[in-house]
Amino acid sequence: MKVVDEDTLREMVGEAEALAAVERAFRSLARGEVVQPPPLGMDLEAQRGEVHVKGAYLVGEEVFALKVASGFYDNPARGLPTGSGLVLVFQAATGFPLALLRDNGYLTEMRTGGAGALAVRLLAPEGPLRVGVVGAGAQARYQLRAMARVRSLAGVRVWSPEAAELPPYREEMEGPLGVEVVGVDTVEQAVADAHLVVTVTPSREPLVEAGWLRDDATVVAVGSDGPEKQELAPEVLGRAEKVVVDSRSQCVGLGETHHALAAGVLREEDIHAELGEVLLGTRSGREGAELIVCDLTGVGAQDAAMAGQVWELLSSSAPRTA
Repeated sequence: MKVVDEDTLREMVGEAEALAAVERAFRSLARGEVVQPPPLGMDLEAQRGEVHVKGAYLVGEEVFALKVASGFYDNPARGLPTGSGLVLVFQAATGFPLALLRDNGYLTEMRTGGAGALAVRLLAPEGPLRVGVVGAGAQARYQLRAMARVRSLAGVRVWSPEAAELPPYREEMEGPLGVEVVGVDTVEQAVADAHLVVTVTPSREPLVEAGWLRDDATVVAVGSDGPEKQELAPEVLGRAEKVVVDSRSQCVGLGETHHALAAGVLREEDIHAELGEVLLGTRSGREGAELIVCDLTGVGAQDAAMAGQVWELLSSSAPRTA
């Protein structure tokens, strides 16, 4: 069994590879060509930690994968990153393990950023886009970098529950992306008049109110990947002309859709589409000036596609694309 460390994986997989893998995952999901169990979530409340186990098999692929990813929110005070994890890759024909990807959560971060970029490409207005980012942690960086590959950005306003995160976020994002990044004091200041709103926090209470959003905004909700997490007021989804999810079956029990259903402002039949359906063209994307919410809870097919991408590169020794 091959053991691949984080540094090697970072050399092998960038935004281009992640976006290609995510597209493959959502195409397979929309075609019904994925074997995917429900995700397993475990909260360690005393440690302010959470663990997620996800996996899938994309029918016809050489491998299937199981991923364990964790988030422990006191880790930065210990000098450690918040996220960690690993991916196990198995041969689909025999079930035998082929590789252990010691990614420390890197592949999860990349595939989540790739899903956000795909949502922006399919659902956001044409650029340049004013962007409001809610959260300034690691995933807020992956989201913005990936989204900048598919749309031109006119400027970024970012809010964080930890004000100390704002200066380093601005410094890291502004230069490489060539766009002004401004830290703000409130969530409303971040999202008001933004064409694109990205939420990437572990919040367990609503942060974004419906009345703060443009009528033609695209909201990509990323942080709420468990039943107790919530970043959007339910009325945001109630107001939206279109609610798009990564997985209907998953989002009725997790994420923003789950809370909107429980609040009675959304019905299951009101869910417009899964992201893969928009990608295939069987459901519509943006049609003019409409508020669209994309609820991304993270699906095992993404992890399997990322693992498959890594395995292909390991097997072929193919060079990384630019």
